[in-house]
Amino acid sequence: MEYNFSEIEKKWQQRWKEQQTYKTGEDKNKPKFYVLDMFPYPSGAGLHVGHPLGYIASDIYSRYKRLCGYNVLHPMGYDAFGLPAEQYAIQTGQHPRVTTDKNIARYREQLDKIGFSFDWSREVKTCEPEYYKWTQKTFIDLYGHYYNAKEQKAKPISELISSFENNGNANVSAACGNPDIKFSAEEWKNMDAQAKHQTLMEYRLAYQKDGMVNWCPQLGTVLANDEVANGLSVRGGYPVERKLMRQWYLRITAYADRMLAGLDKIDWSDSLKETQRNWIGRSTGANVRFKLIVPQALKLNDNFQPGQSPLSCGEGMGERCESLEIFTTRADTMFGATFMVIAPEHPVLAQVKLDKEVEDYVNWAKNRSERERQAEVKNISGKFTGLYAENPFTKKQIPVWVSEYVLAGYGTGAIMAVPAHDSRDYAFAKHFGLEIIPLIKGCDVSRESFDAKEGEMENSGFLNGMQVKDAIAFAIKKVEEMGIGTAKVNFRLRDAAFSRQRYWGEPFPVYYDENGIPQMLPLSELPLELPAVDKYLPTETGEPPLGRATSWKYQGKYGYELSTMPGFAGSSAYFLRYMDPHNDKCLVDKSKNEYWRNVDLYIGGTEHATGHLMYSRFWNMFLFDLGEICEEEPFQKLINQGMIQGRSNFVYRVVGTSKFVSLGLRNQYETQEIHVDVNIVSNDILDLDKFKVSRPEYANAEFILEDGKYVCGWAVEKMSKSYYNVVNPDDVVEKYGADTLRLYEMFLGPLEMAKPWDTNGIDGVHRFLRKLWRLYHDANNNFAVSNDKATAQELKSLHKLIKKVKDDIEAFSFNTAVSGFMICVNVLTELRCGKREILEPLTVLMASFAPHIAEELWEGLGNSSTVCDAAFPTFNPEMLVESSFEYPVSFNGKLRFKKEMPMGISAEEAQQQIMSDPNTEKFLEGKAIKKFIFVPGKIVNIAC
Repeated sequence: MEYNFSEIEKKWQQRWKEQQTYKTGEDKNKPKFYVLDMFPYPSGAGLHVGHPLGYIASDIYSRYKRLCGYNVLHPMGYDAFGLPAEQYAIQTGQHPRVTTDKNIARYREQLDKIGFSFDWSREVKTCEPEYYKWTQKTFIDLYGHYYNAKEQKAKPISELISSFENNGNANVSAACGNPDIKFSAEEWKNMDAQAKHQTLMEYRLAYQKDGMVNWCPQLGTVLANDEVANGLSVRGGYPVERKLMRQWYLRITAYADRMLAGLDKIDWSDSLKETQRNWIGRSTGANVRFKLIVPQALKLNDNFQPGQSPLSCGEGMGERCESLEIFTTRADTMFGATFMVIAPEHPVLAQVKLDKEVEDYVNWAKNRSERERQAEVKNISGKFTGLYAENPFTKKQIPVWVSEYVLAGYGTGAIMAVPAHDSRDYAFAKHFGLEIIPLIKGCDVSRESFDAKEGEMENSGFLNGMQVKDAIAFAIKKVEEMGIGTAKVNFRLRDAAFSRQRYWGEPFPVYYDENGIPQMLPLSELPLELPAVDKYLPTETGEPPLGRATSWKYQGKYGYELSTMPGFAGSSAYFLRYMDPHNDKCLVDKSKNEYWRNVDLYIGGTEHATGHLMYSRFWNMFLFDLGEICEEEPFQKLINQGMIQGRSNFVYRVVGTSKFVSLGLRNQYETQEIHVDVNIVSNDILDLDKFKVSRPEYANAEFILEDGKYVCGWAVEKMSKSYYNVVNPDDVVEKYGADTLRLYEMFLGPLEMAKPWDTNGIDGVHRFLRKLWRLYHDANNNFAVSNDKATAQELKSLHKLIKKVKDDIEAFSFNTAVSGFMICVNVLTELRCGKREILEPLTVLMASFAPHIAEELWEGLGNSSTVCDAAFPTFNPEMLVESSFEYPVSFNGKLRFKKEMPMGISAEEAQQQIMSDPNTEKFLEGKAIKKFIFVPGKIVNIAC
């Protein structure tokens, strides 16, 4: 029969489903291998051909490991909470669950058509109460634990309370939001419930505080930094403002050192590790206090009460006030600090009278996202506050400026500016005409030598003559001796904001008692499910949408937390739930976790490097501390697949007309380039009829053709609806088959590189599968495989392929493996090989890449079991040892014929064989041989 990919693929997809071919259990007789794809969010648009790239790669690897004798876990599920479904609910009134379920069904249909080996019995959806019950339980545990810095692990908050009761916090070594807080056991005992609660909030791993957030009034929610661009929400384009709000946070910073150390234990790319190291941003230096000086004109606000902020002083000019604290990794450069810069949110600004111009600038800068403030390095902005500070080394008074480039959440929200040795400080000083003092001998400030970290110190008081490395250590020591600061390790990493003012998310398992103190729900009452609401908008008084559920109260009287958890809550432990998805007693049974342990191979995009991967590592480490799981790191090996870009097509409209001119003729006219739907273009040739009906304005289009065709222009761009270059995998599967799609996506280029989707090459891949099919069939398309003994050349071709496919899969070089298949099939076709000894192992090799055709051929070979249970062919290196060589035989330097002769043949024997060949007599043409040249393993040349 012909290669009918449509019937074959439907047949095997149905059989895999009926026979539960990919269902996985814990088999202790086999080594385990856990392959995972990053959790997809099911959008209404469904998959385009770029989405399955990583899934196909992970599927090939999963199938390969199964063929190698491993018990493979390869699950799939959905990150099902999200703002898009909620926004659609706001617009239509339809519950987000309805939209989400519809999108999931669409994704599942598309995934199944491509033939993935997912164990669907383990499917996870984060919006299911059975799943988010365990997210809620982990949040309760986070609230109930603190981080013991001495033991470097999470410990119950009850142990901390016991320590407070006996000794206060003097000897406590713990991650704390306010390291300056000090109290005795007696003071602890005398605190009221509210004071104790607030104190413990400084230690809990899940805690509340007031923080600056990206607030979008029209969406009615807080947005993460990556959900904001140019002051507008990415979704909807609505204005975003910076706002102080009470939020839940996770103290991820407590785990910063462990997260850094853990990077040395996992097999990730150097670039990805470096991204995480930079995001964590560990730096060793010192916290230093600069005395603040407030001029008479900036007397304190009338509503100020001493003790409310870091600033506490009188009104007289020159009177010493409380300090501005900074963190620096280069205490040696303090002699070159000629001004200070504070963040617009710094609390000192709320305690002094500001000039109107300064106040307006502060309000503007506060409402810009941190990402924008960090990114726009060329746009220098700032205002002199009127405040001064005393440089503790030089005793000079230096001006205090406010600028958006200093962030409140990093360090102390204030910096000492050393313009001679910091590029941003230098640009700021040059822009505003501030003093610049170079500190390294030979440093040419005019050439902006900011990276001078070696050399001899000058202009540096007691550090003069020292080398930089020695000066840094000595300066920190001096800071401590002078009592103006302490040595400290600082991190760029911030605690994770964990509240979203949305409806469609995991409810917090929290209610508030009569004193407004948050209380955790008993575990027996989990999951706390989302209530029904009349609208999915904030209430008229500004509460989150859950505030509309007026009767939603704990025990009928205590209000629940009205925010929901962010998207990363559900995706931080889903990989663990796959190990034991139906357990109603715990997230994952310890015995199953001990079997699967962690993810052996994780495939996903680089966009998650500083979000999901950071949060999930933190979450996993916490569960490890609790003894609930057995591996500290969740993902042992991680591969980032590249992006499949779109190949856009263009038509060229003659300006002012409805005429469209073909690519090669466009220079003869004044034209406008317009994107055209790639789905009505084939090999850059436009389907004119489909073009006319694609949009109303093209109905009366006229065409200026070349050679009777309309040729489109093209370019490689991001795959996007706006560029009309989105290719639906369903269309490819319908036209060419799932196996063709799988092979072609791998054939496009290296897995980790970006590459364009170009349908011009897909025909070649499809022809390859047809050629493979014909190897197993005779001229009448009947299955015809013989039991004849394979030749040495056939075995050589097979074993060369076995080695290549194995090596390439293990190196994730899938594109070169596909090339290897093509070469081998071409050789076997030329040899007219239809032998079981060759074709049976070839079928197994193909099974990982093109499983449908492989199953059909495997069945045709007489096998009753699935090809998934076959054994990966064993490579025999002896088959690649050459026993003969085909010598090119030339006459007077011109190639005339080829002659196969044994390896190691002598020159005399070679001459005898060549002279006895009938071709020799033919090409000699009766001439005498002048010279016989023989180069072993290379050539034969006869001079005549």
